[in-house]
Amino acid sequence: MLTIAVPASVANLGPGFDTLAVAVQVYLRVRLVSQTPDGRGTVTVRQANPPVPTENGVERAYRSLASRAPAGLPSVVIDIESDIPIGSGMGSSAAATVAGLRLFEAVVAPLPDEDLLAAATALEGHPDNAAAAIRGGMVAALQHEDGRVSVATLAWPASIRMLIATPSRPLPTAEARKVVPQSFSRADALFNLQRVARLMHAVATGDGASLREALKDRWHQPQRAALIPELAPALALEDPDLLGVCLSGAGPSIVAFATEGRDRIAGKLEAIYRASGTPVTVRDVSAEPVTADAVATGARG
Repeated sequence: MLTIAVPASVANLGPGFDTLAVAVQVYLRVRLVSQTPDGRGTVTVRQANPPVPTENGVERAYRSLASRAPAGLPSVVIDIESDIPIGSGMGSSAAATVAGLRLFEAVVAPLPDEDLLAAATALEGHPDNAAAAIRGGMVAALQHEDGRVSVATLAWPASIRMLIATPSRPLPTAEARKVVPQSFSRADALFNLQRVARLMHAVATGDGASLREALKDRWHQPQRAALIPELAPALALEDPDLLGVCLSGAGPSIVAFATEGRDRIAGKLEAIYRASGTPVTVRDVSAEPVTADAVATGARG
């Protein structure tokens, strides 16, 4: 059986709101059990772990490309297995969307890179998580004034791993977006722009020492801290091996970056959640490598 594996992603990375994301080695997998060239485009989920809604993100994305199948969409039977927790700020929706688009490519025809990005962005509403899921590595997504999407891709430093703390309670993205202001002061805009520039340089050069300052944000994390009581103490966490902390996407997952001392740092994160009475899972993960296609096309406009 053909298996499509799509990585989770950590978006925003502090100051890079709706722009930056890094793919991580936690996966959603779709197995193609069978296909029938009947042109009906029926998607049957034979089994799913965890269970999925009747019309799930994989099916929605697959069927969204029906107009691109001259003979109609084949009907497919699939299995879905995901290690990406839903509502965690780890790009579960984007992973499902990209998996559905990849399923279309597997049974109909490959899509040009620009079309794949555009289709994913149209379904997701923003390009960062989907671009990381498609490209691997760290991405900087740009939506052009004419609606096109282009992506610059950087290899994430292999030595810098991510400790992702995911609480037992999900946080709907729509709720987390409601608290983000519609406008920012000049001082706050400059604050984030300066740190985005420094963050890109730190990743490109492997300068982990610059991450703590470069991950700071004034656009969304202070506001979302009211919804995520563990965020403020996590941002204030001290450890000689800690390189920095930020919210993962819209939350509620929180990410700590480190090369050494990860067990100790994970313990400190767990202590923050124990203090709030919230069960938590801490994953020690690496970034997903940049795909071969991304190396060739990542800087394309």
